[in-house]
Amino acid sequence: MSSTPATARITPTEFRAHLAALTAELAGRALDSTLDDWLNREHGAGSPTFDALAEACRTGVADGWLCNREGGGIRYGRIFKPAPDLHGFSVDVVDMQDIAGPQHTHPLGEIDLIMPLDGDARFDGRPAGWLVCPPGSAHRPTVRQGRALVLYLLPEGRIEFA
Repeated sequence: MSSTPATARITPTEFRAHLAALTAELAGRALDSTLDDWLNREHGAGSPTFDALAEACRTGVADGWLCNREGGGIRYGRIFKPAPDLHGFSVDVVDMQDIAGPQHTHPLGEIDLIMPLDGDARFDGRPAGWLVCPPGSAHRPTVRQGRALVLYLLPEGRIEFA
């Protein structure tokens, strides 16, 4: 995956193509600590994949096609429902600053891309990079020490709010 030049404006269609390339690598893999380690090693902060997705997310928020809803102090939105080209993953992006979101469970797991925007923003205590939550896990997603965008990949789009 190549990096998008800072002056280029990415479209939702191009964003989907970037994500489809990544989800092809994720298809069929267990959502566990091995995948967490692999994602951070192969596609972590500073990698071409991370940089391209972070730039796409920043552009999407600025252009209004990402995080176009707001509730409880969090901007959010599901940009893509689960689909074959995304290997069964849905795609959501949230914009959070020093806040905890609603408690929820991941029946099939969740893959998060953490993209700090300012400060030393951390999502659930993790810095820039990936966080893989295994099937059946639950949390109250929390950003501290600044503002971050977080991209969520959910198998089959499954999430259960408390």
